[in-house]
Amino acid sequence: MIIRFLQRHREASVALIIVFLFAILGLVDRSYLSFDTVLLVYGNSLILFVLAIGATMVMATHGLDVSVGSIMGLAAVVAGLLMNAGWGIPASIGVALLVGLLCGLFNGALVAWLKVSAIVATLGTLGLYRGFVHLLSGGSWIEGLPEGFKALTKAGSLGLSPVAWLVLVLLIVAHLGLRYTAFGRSMFAVGDNREGARLIGIRVNEVQIVAYGLNGLLSALAGVIFASQIGFIPNTAGTGMEMRAISSSVLGGVSLLGGTGTVLGAALGAYFMTSIDSILVLLRLEAYWNDIIAGAILLVVLITDGKIREAVDRHLRYQKYRKFIDPQAAGQHADAAKAAGRTVKTVLETSEARK
Repeated sequence: MIIRFLQRHREASVALIIVFLFAILGLVDRSYLSFDTVLLVYGNSLILFVLAIGATMVMATHGLDVSVGSIMGLAAVVAGLLMNAGWGIPASIGVALLVGLLCGLFNGALVAWLKVSAIVATLGTLGLYRGFVHLLSGGSWIEGLPEGFKALTKAGSLGLSPVAWLVLVLLIVAHLGLRYTAFGRSMFAVGDNREGARLIGIRVNEVQIVAYGLNGLLSALAGVIFASQIGFIPNTAGTGMEMRAISSSVLGGVSLLGGTGTVLGAALGAYFMTSIDSILVLLRLEAYWNDIIAGAILLVVLITDGKIREAVDRHLRYQKYRKFIDPQAAGQHADAAKAAGRTVKTVLETSEARK
């Protein structure tokens, strides 16, 4: 029963792996097993949480966006330049989010209207948006950001920053929105069967474009969070984040073929990815080991998980068709059926006798 539950709920298996990671950390040093450590990892996961939500939306429609790192960097640079030019913090963030939304809509138009392959279209815009980052920043870091902007990611109520609370609300809204609203279900319908979705009246192209647009908007928000957390903006901001976002979603059960997955699973995948990095830092390993160990652990987890699921599927299929391939089991099944038939017959005869 437990195996079946884990097979049907990928989120539960990822949660178990996270608990296992924390158990290993506790064996090394019990002082790390605390709520503060959980909050620390959560705080470090904010950027990946936001990117994973967007990746889930696009992948649900059978799409893929590898330009999110560049959009993230572009939005951060735009916000930083505007704040340094004297714009207010809300206005600068608003323009940065608008830039991200437009970038995402452009990606969606390339895929949905011009029928360009998603990987080809977003590989092209990855370079295009990264070029804008270097053009606007002049290849230099952007420093001197306002203190009020940096305070957005400082710990506050219950140990969480204002941005951390915002991301928590965003996770809940996105999970419920994709799972229980008509538009959320239409994204999965498009990813599962595009022609079928069109036949039942779903505007396939519009759904796809909106998914990419929201992904761009969320990527821009990730860029704003990144700039606020570190207090400056390097011209490499966001580089490589697209693969981490996609990996988080896949680890959490979002299919690259579209049609399945949840925001909750993607968020747990993001938390797991960040847990590895944070735990390696707590164990005081040299920084250059992080990517090697994190990549190796991710590979082992995905391969092991895949093998376990294959074994479980084979076991369930065997149980389902056992009576057709196992004569003894078939005999037992037949005996059981006969016994049941005799019981029914006895009951009927008793009933007739009473009449």
